[in-house]
Order: sequence, then structure tokens, then C-alpha cells
Amino acid sequence: MGGGYTGLSAALHLAEAGRDVVLIDAQRVGFGASGRNGGQLGSGQRVDQDGLEKMLGAEPAKRLWQMGEDAKDLVKSLIKRHKIDCHLKPGVAHTASNEADLRHLHAYADHLRTQYGYEQIEILDHAALQSVCPSPDYVGGTLDMGAAHLHPLNYALGLACAAAAAGVRMYETSPAHHIETGAKTTVQTDAGRVEADHVILACNGYLGGLNRKVAARVMPINNFIAATEPLGDRIKDVLPRDVAVADSRFVVNYFRLSHDGRLLFGGGESYGYKFPTDVAAKVRKPMSAIFPQLRDVKIDYAWGGTLGITMKRLPYVARVAPNVLSASGYSGHGVGTATHAGMLMARAVQGDADGFDTMASIPTRPFPGGGTLRNPLLVLAMTWYSLRDRLGV
Repeated sequence: MGGGYTGLSAALHLAEAGRDVVLIDAQRVGFGASGRNGGQLGSGQRVDQDGLEKMLGAEPAKRLWQMGEDAKDLVKSLIKRHKIDCHLKPGVAHTASNEADLRHLHAYADHLRTQYGYEQIEILDHAALQSVCPSPDYVGGTLDMGAAHLHPLNYALGLACAAAAAGVRMYETSPAHHIETGAKTTVQTDAGRVEADHVILACNGYLGGLNRKVAARVMPINNFIAATEPLGDRIKDVLPRDVAVADSRFVVNYFRLSHDGRLLFGGGESYGYKFPTDVAAKVRKPMSAIFPQLRDVKIDYAWGGTLGITMKRLPYVARVAPNVLSASGYSGHGVGTATHAGMLMARAVQGDADGFDTMASIPTRPFPGGGTLRNPLLVLAMTWYSLRDRLGV
């Protein structure tokens, strides 16, 4: 269930293996975070490798690094194999707004080179970063040419077309409201039901109350993006190199150029399912801090999307019933990780659960406060980290 990257990848891989696959979605294919994200295909996992080493140990961290690299390769291969026109381009820069963050970014790049043999990342001092992203807010950073960026909705739609061509039957605008497990699992919708040998939950931030175990560990939050007018000659003052950027703030700003020369800038968060009344104004504030030269630029489009996060910012992958698998909570790292998780669940359904079990072994605690208090507690925590961002500490 779910027509985003996870569900589409699982459906495609199962159909190509000869399975009879039905995909249902409460909205339309690509409606959620898969169609509305920043389009960054990052390396590794959402948590840096040094953090994973402390959390899980050296060997599990190395396995997760390789799975992250496999995820990037999988996305690139699917785009190539199915001729998906989604403007895939190499390069993601990570930027720092203070010297402490810069030291961490540079040390991390060295760590990836020495401990993981990853040579596709370049250390940027202030002058080098300004040639990539001339923002007065940034003091330096790194450039990962093994990472990439793409048009997220076109990628989702391309996966959907490939899945349909492989024989997947898709039912959009078919919200599921009940799952009954047993020898066969029944998924009930308003218009009908599906009986299946295996069910894959791929709903991420839109799961609702379908499974309490998943809902306790995956929190919906909203992120917002604005698209400026085409910048023309002003591109050289914003992104002279056509790479994506993500900064080191806890509430991350991220941006890239569209194929028609607009700046697509993501910034700001809200919690639950409510959006601000003026999304463009919410995004313009952080965009103007990063690019004061764009304070008066026209914003042609602005939108928001709901994604899923976990306590540790690592995906929650689990067998929630004997024949029900779930993967979600990609925490802003879903382009590669969600696609890969879908493939891993497809393999697990076919009896090869090694990769699935590796991801499922990541400890994922429920949010404190349960369904009633988790949102207010998260708001308090995020407000504190936002204050730290503004103070530069």
C-alpha cells in the first residue's frame, strides 16, 4: 500500500519477478513526499557514518554505508533502464554556516576517504565554496560528486509507468481503513477489498492509524519548497555550478536549480498535517537569509509535503505481522533509501530477507508521549534546535 518510491519500487520488483501485484493509494501516485521533495539523492544514510559507528558499531555502520551506496546505484540504474526523464545530475554540496560545523564537515570527508575508501567528496574552503554557491551565510563545505539530484515527481511517475508496464494493477484514490491479518491478509477500502498472501505498508507520513506499532515510531512532519521565477543571468550569483545544496542547520535548508532555471528552495517545517496559510512567505524567510540578493525575487510556485521522521533519523523497517512488511521514516533521505527499501521488501517476500533483516535490525524507539503528546513534545524540541540555528551554536 502506498504509491510513493517505496511502494512503486516494491511493486515493480515483485512484478518483474512474476508476482501478481496490486498497488493501492489513498491519493494519486507520487502525491506524498515522493512527488514533493527536494530531489536530492544523497550518499550513505541520513545519519553520518561516525554517528552510526557510535550508535551501532563499526561493522554494522559499514554495512549500512554500502547499502546507501547500493541505493544510489539502484536509483541510477532504474532511471537508465526504464528511460525515466527526470533530469538526473551529479553533485550535492553540504555547507556550513559556522567554523564548528565546517570542521565537522571537513573531518567527515576525511573519515569517508580513509575509513570507507570514498573518493568522490571534495573539501571546500570559503573561496572554493563561493565558486559553487556564493552565499554570504556559508563559510565552507564539501562537494559530493557521487551524490546526485533529480526531478522527484518525474522519477516517481517513471517508476509508476515501469510498474504498470510490468503488470502491476494500480488503484488510486482508494484509501485503506482496515487491515485484517491471517493466513491471507485482507486490506479493506471503501470501494472494495484486496486479499493477499503478503502486504507491504509503504505509506510513510500518511500511514495514519493503520498500524499502531509503525505510527508510534514514525512521525509526520511537513516541509516546504518555493520555486522562483526563472533566474536567467542571475543564476551565476546563486548556483554557478548546477549542483544541489544542503546546509548544516538542524532544520535544514536545501536547494537546487530546476531544468528551466528556477531556484527550488526548501526551508521551514511544521508538524502534524496542517500547512501555513502562506507557504511562499514561510520559505522566503530562510531563502532571503541564504541569498539576500533574492529578497525581492518573484516566487511563482510554493508547496508543502508531508514526510516521516523517526527518533534517530534512520528508517523504521519491520515485519509488523507474519506476512506484513513495513518501511518508512526516511527522515528526508528517501529518494535512494525508499527506493532501496522497496526492493529489499520485494526480495524478502520472495524469501531473500538478508538486506531487509539488516535494515530491520536498526533499533527504533517509539516517540515519547504516544499519539497524544508526541507532536507537542516534538514542537518543543524543534523550537529549541531552531533557536540554536539562529544563534549559530
